[in-house]
Amino acid sequence: MKVHVLQHVPFEGLGSIDSWLAARGATVDYTRFFKSARLPDLADLDLVIALGGPMSVNDEAELPWLKDEKRFVAEVVTSGKALLGICLGAQLLASALGARVYPGPHKEIGWFDIESTSDRSDLFRFPRKATVFHWHGETFDLPPGATRLARSAGCENQAFQIGSRAIGLQFHLETTPASAASLIGHCRNELVDGRFIQPEEELRKAPATTYAAVNALMAEVLAYLTR
Repeated sequence: MKVHVLQHVPFEGLGSIDSWLAARGATVDYTRFFKSARLPDLADLDLVIALGGPMSVNDEAELPWLKDEKRFVAEVVTSGKALLGICLGAQLLASALGARVYPGPHKEIGWFDIESTSDRSDLFRFPRKATVFHWHGETFDLPPGATRLARSAGCENQAFQIGSRAIGLQFHLETTPASAASLIGHCRNELVDGRFIQPEEELRKAPATTYAAVNALMAEVLAYLTR
C-alpha cells in the first residue's frame, strides 16, 4: 500500500494511524507544507491522508500552497483513490469540492460525543454514539453529493462521505496521549472559557480505554477506505 500524507504543521502527525499503516507494510511519504509544497504524482498512490492544522482553508493569500493542495485533493476524489481528511483535512476536502468553510457557532476542544446521522449500508457507519477528541473552530457546509455521517451538539457537520472512497472527519480519531499533549503544548492559548472547550486537566485525564476506543474506530475507517 502506498500512502501519501499531507502534513500542515510538525505538531500534528498520524498518531495511531502510524502503527496501523506499519502493521500493513505500507510505504508512507509526505508533503510537509511547512517545508515544501511539492505534491506527488497521484498515479501510484492507494491512500491520501490530509491532516489537521491551525490555519484556515481560506488563508490562500498568506499560504498560497492551499490552492494547489485543494486542487490535488479534488483530483484524488475524481480519480477514485481513497482519501481521509482529518479536521483541517476535512475542511480542505469540503472546500476543494465547492463547499463553504467558515467559523462555527462554537469552538470544540475536548472529549465530546458525536452521533451517527446515516444508516445507509453503502456508506461508512459510525456507532450510534461515540466520545471522540475535538480541536477545531471552523466548520463547513456539505459539498454537493456528500452525505453527512455524524453530528455533535456543538457542530452539525462532524463527518461526511463523498463517493465510496473519500471521508472527512472534523474530529481526531487518531489521537494518542502523545498527540493530545502535543496539541495542548502548541495551542494552549485556545483553552479559554467556552461551552464546548474543556480545561487542560480535563483533556489530559482521559483514560486509556477512551484512546483505545477512538483508535479502534480510526482503524475501522481506514479498513473501510482501503477495502
